[in-house]
Amino acid sequence: ALHHQGRHRLSDRKLAALTAVHNYHIRRADGTTAAERFFGRAHETLFAQVLQRMPLPPRPARRRPRPPKPPYLMPVAA
Repeated sequence: ALHHQGRHRLSDRKLAALTAVHNYHIRRADGTTAAERFFGRAHETLFAQVLQRMPLPPRPARRRPRPPKPPYLMPVAA
């Protein structure tokens, strides 16, 4: 599986996501990220930024009652 995976390119979406993780989440031993070094100032955590930009998911639909199952074996009167 690893051999097969190495033969394919990353999609553009996955590459962009991995780049964001690398620039804003991974820290060096001195505690800075690549984005902090590039922009010269600290930034919010990656998780906090995602929470601000993503809308909350809608509430799940209410469960509908299941119809009763018909009996498979009918009791026979003796």
